[in-house]
Amino acid sequence: MVLKTLIFLFVVPLLLVDPAFAETRFVTDQVKITLRSGESTEHKVMQMLPSGLPLEVLSSNEETGYSYVRTEEGDTGYVLSRLLIGLPSARQRLAAAEQRLAELQQEPEKLASKLVALQTQYDGLKATYETAESDNRNLKAQLEEIRSAATNAVSIADERNMLRKRVAALNGEVGELKLDNQDLRNQSERKWFMMGAGAIIVGILLGLILPRLRFRRRRDTWGSLSGF
Repeated sequence: MVLKTLIFLFVVPLLLVDPAFAETRFVTDQVKITLRSGESTEHKVMQMLPSGLPLEVLSSNEETGYSYVRTEEGDTGYVLSRLLIGLPSARQRLAAAEQRLAELQQEPEKLASKLVALQTQYDGLKATYETAESDNRNLKAQLEEIRSAATNAVSIADERNMLRKRVAALNGEVGELKLDNQDLRNQSERKWFMMGAGAIIVGILLGLILPRLRFRRRRDTWGSLSGF
């Protein structure tokens, strides 16, 4: 009789529930635990600690089931060891996962913007490289011109030295020719001087001889005339 009564009390209400009004609910993980001044429920509650709050475990007592902990603010007390877990709460992990998901969803946009920035940077570097390459070619051409000019300068210097030597040799030859010419001129002048002196001497001799010859002729003429 008691069994039938229990079935009636628990089963019939379930059958009478309208499925249209049935809905699913979940137990919240937003709970709080007590931070006490000692290792029992008889000790004073110092704080109510929300789930997910990080605590530093200073020591644990397996006999009492309590752990001595310290909060981030520096408060110390005792909490039940079984209420402590090695991971953040599911609510925190869910929030972190959602945040990470949002970050990952933004990654393509960030990557696209980074790709655009990298493409722009690449274009700039390519333009800089092309400019540097052009400058390098120009510098090489100028260097070749300088080398060619230097080679020509050396050749010109060698030719100039050779010409200087040749000019010096020609100047020496000219000097010698001048000396020879002066010697010839001196010889010619001496020759003409000797010839002039000889002509003068001959003239003097003729001037001395001819009057005598004329005088003799006159005497001979006079002698012949007197003989008649």
